[in-house]
Amino acid sequence: MDKSILTSKSPLRVLEESVKGGLDKGKVTVIASKKGVGKTACLVHIAIEKLLEGKQVLHVSFSKRTDYIISWYEDLFNELAAAKKVENVAELKEETMKNRVIMSFVQDGIVDRQILASLEAMIGPGNFKADTIIVDGYNFQKATKADLDLLKDFAKKMNVEIWISASLKADDVIFDANDFPVELTKFKDDVDIIISLRFKNDVIQMKVVKDEGGDVEGDIKLMLDAKTLLIAEK
Repeated sequence: MDKSILTSKSPLRVLEESVKGGLDKGKVTVIASKKGVGKTACLVHIAIEKLLEGKQVLHVSFSKRTDYIISWYEDLFNELAAAKKVENVAELKEETMKNRVIMSFVQDGIVDRQILASLEAMIGPGNFKADTIIVDGYNFQKATKADLDLLKDFAKKMNVEIWISASLKADDVIFDANDFPVELTKFKDDVDIIISLRFKNDVIQMKVVKDEGGDVEGDIKLMLDAKTLLIAEK
């Protein structure tokens, strides 16, 4: 029962309704912002929502510190449980996290063929039937269109959703007039969905700036709570 309370009014439902075709398997979604705005928190909250739905999540990190990622899951799960006034948090958390695997790589933040082979081995012979892959710390500054094509092909082949964080490095113009991250312009046709995160009027705005149909006009009714770092409705 507690799990159903946690999944009620999930912000993912709002996000799904905001993009054409929803957030289906086989798609690649990028969440982009400047460093420190909340990309990792956003990805981890999405992963937790998937886990609470009974899905399996494979979290790919390019950080040597997996304890850092585990802490994000611990803290955001606790924040979510507190917000929904859920009891038996420790028991529910343990049960939920059984469906999560964290894999750490140090290869310039690029998901290359060798890493994809490791992920496929985990999903296939490793018998971890991942529904969602989270990629935290992807280095778009070193990525090519061919790298993104590999990821898209992999998502379709393995029938998984892939969510990637993009840390924007520019010092001058970061977003265009439509909130599209300028640094990702060359990858615009290589991913299915792009979501920007940026501070506006003292809140962290979430905005879908590209989906399968192209550019997106208007806003979604979601933001990242600056205090809890949970995705929340406005």
